[in-house]
Amino acid sequence: MPMAELPARVWRDDEWARIKLGYAARDMDEKWNVFIEDQTAFVHRSWTGNGIYEASFAAVDDGGWRICAAVVESEPARYRRRADRHDRVMLELVLSAIVLGEPAAELRAELVALAMEASGLTNVPAGALLRSALGLRTGR
Repeated sequence: MPMAELPARVWRDDEWARIKLGYAARDMDEKWNVFIEDQTAFVHRSWTGNGIYEASFAAVDDGGWRICAAVVESEPARYRRRADRHDRVMLELVLSAIVLGEPAAELRAELVALAMEASGLTNVPAGALLRSALGLRTGR
């Protein structure tokens, strides 16, 4: 289904060049694979191979690249969607933190807040929530 909220970020040309190289999970602790065809990023779960996001990029007049359209998997058997805002944050976080290796502290904090809000739990460690969603190891 089309994503109602898209990341507002404009990725620089060098960042887009790195995103175009994609990302392959190196082990079972990582949860995302990303590959690019033309100007579309395909974001799949590493264990199942299920496609979760497809994000179409377009060049920005002032330079850089922006997501101009995106879809998210809506079949509950393949992906349990939470909310439009969650999809926006998760897509940007996978591209920023996993593909580009950025700290993305604000996005991580936003994802943790959204997860706590959705679950009603306030005592779950942020690191556990991030590992569950992103599959990152502690040191990354």
